[in-house]
Amino acid sequence: MSTRIAFLKGHGTENDFVIVPDPENALDLPPAAVAALCDRRAGIGGDGLLHVVRSAAHPEAAAMAAEAEWFMDYRNGDGSVAEMCGNGVRVFARYLQRAGHADAGDLAIATRGGVKTVHLAKDGDITVGMGRARLPEGEVTVSVGGRSWPARNVNMGNPHAVAFVDDLAHAGDLYDPPPFSPAAAYPDGVNVEFVVDRGPGHVALRVHERGSGETRSCGTGACAVAVAVARRDGADPAVTGTPVTYTVDLPGGTLVITERPDGEIEMTGPAVIVAEGEIDAEWLETAAR
Repeated sequence: MSTRIAFLKGHGTENDFVIVPDPENALDLPPAAVAALCDRRAGIGGDGLLHVVRSAAHPEAAAMAAEAEWFMDYRNGDGSVAEMCGNGVRVFARYLQRAGHADAGDLAIATRGGVKTVHLAKDGDITVGMGRARLPEGEVTVSVGGRSWPARNVNMGNPHAVAFVDDLAHAGDLYDPPPFSPAAAYPDGVNVEFVVDRGPGHVALRVHERGSGETRSCGTGACAVAVAVARRDGADPAVTGTPVTYTVDLPGGTLVITERPDGEIEMTGPAVIVAEGEIDAEWLETAAR
């Protein structure tokens, strides 16, 4: 291992990430190392880590290499592996553009949630084709303190529970995962969104991200919320043939989510690279023990 490892820092609506370019998948990044890098006091700090690898070099992505050259090996802030991260995909795409691996226009990125189509607009915003939502049947309940709410079960390649509340303060501090039932609904844990209405086609949310705690933004969560709000409002583009669009305010910014009649969900928002530097490999090896 070299004595220095390159990294960058970026965010999408203040959902922030440590970016580690590793095209040939040569770095060993066990959970403890990822958690150390994402530590906001002893490390670089981030809600998660974007490990940038060529699809052909990663066993989980090799089958997607013909469709997408690059694989987003995403990790949560605690070091656990996650299927997808919508804000992360935008930041990942911004890194590829900065590094000269992509130009403005369309780009395919492999993720554990499948290949995602990304459009880098000349005006700076990035649109991600987030795939189709699945709406597992069955009632789900989430709780905070003495309050409980029914929640909509939405899967965006990762699991979400969407609860409509009267006040976002009712979500509490969101340091710990909000309890949910039945336990069988989410055997591997869940991202929980608390939602209020702001106006026609306009909602706001707070989110507890599985493995990260409350974050400033969650792209897949915003998509899950838009789908849940549409169904609550009686809108289903697959039935009406008309797309629906929602503006979703998050603590870190605003995303625009559109669900098309074919079921594809598009998320549009900013992505920014704010810094780059080098990690001391000896420190990382020690932190990973």
